[in-house]
Amino acid sequence: MNKKVRRFGQGLLIVCVCCFFLTMIGCAKKENKKKTENSVNTGKNTLTVLNYGEYIDRDVLDTFEKETGIKILYEEATTPEEMYAKYKGGAINYDLICTSDYMIEKLKDEGELKELDIDSMQYYENIDERYLKLSKTFDPDNNYSIPYFWGTIGILYNSKYADKPVDTWEALFNGDYAGEIIMQNSIRDAYMCALKYKGYSLNTTDKDEILAAHELLLKQKKDVEAYFVDEVREEMVAENATVAVCYSGEAYLANEYNEDLQYAVPKEGSNLWIDSWCMTKRCKDEKNACKFLDFLCREDIAMLNFEEIYYPTPNKAVYEKLPKDVQEDTLVFPTDEAIANSEVYKTLDKDTTRLLGDLWKELKVY
Repeated sequence: MNKKVRRFGQGLLIVCVCCFFLTMIGCAKKENKKKTENSVNTGKNTLTVLNYGEYIDRDVLDTFEKETGIKILYEEATTPEEMYAKYKGGAINYDLICTSDYMIEKLKDEGELKELDIDSMQYYENIDERYLKLSKTFDPDNNYSIPYFWGTIGILYNSKYADKPVDTWEALFNGDYAGEIIMQNSIRDAYMCALKYKGYSLNTTDKDEILAAHELLLKQKKDVEAYFVDEVREEMVAENATVAVCYSGEAYLANEYNEDLQYAVPKEGSNLWIDSWCMTKRCKDEKNACKFLDFLCREDIAMLNFEEIYYPTPNKAVYEKLPKDVQEDTLVFPTDEAIANSEVYKTLDKDTTRLLGDLWKELKVY
């Protein structure tokens, strides 16, 4: 072999070996850095939070971290049932969860929540007493939860295509809007519509009443375009459906983009929902957890979240600063009549929960 070629080959081998070792050293440094970051993220100054999707101003999290030095690990879920499954799965030890009324009651009854140190919170007094009283439906002594947002569930409809105001659940079941209906992809919310239309309580445990609601939903299935949660607003703005079961806050935002979209709480009554924060029994740093909850009650922070989400706020300091036209806008803050005609969800017994779960599976594959 030519000496120059042999020397070149030897030199190339040396270069390759050096590159290999440099690569290995670089990977080791990255791995060590990753391990260091993971140890920081699971350390004392870290809180792991579970919330609904698109349900907080992300700048709020950054501000909290900058002010306190406490790292927030933020997770999301779509429905209360998904939240429950994530928490009970145990893959992640959540410190704080923001979820709905009946799911808070369920977690409390199962001993999964810790009492909150309300006395340590400077801004808790910003929460209007009215919503604390409503919260007693699922948290009798207000020991385990802090209201975050509230509202109603009703019907969002496009007045351009609906021949009259849609103010009854009947519109979902009489065939007038076949193929033009969006239902909530949520067990409690879907069955609530049928139960209230039938004149039953949304918290019923009567098997015959639940089966009657189920039969109604089975018959309706052919008329339903889709079952959505977060996508309802966008679908209605795009005029892909005429009527949709919708949360009041989402209805307001939809109307901002399409003035033909109107919202009504059906005359048969509906659900008054309250989403609240709670601390799990797995929380290792109760002091820092309470700091975060108190931070969310602070006027400027609660205002940022309201302006981001535009759901009714229970924070009276924020409400008092809102323009009068916003305070009086029933798309944002439902009327007293709508509130009085609505029920708050309660957790259901195991047999009823199992029945609804089985019926829901049957409905979705029907």
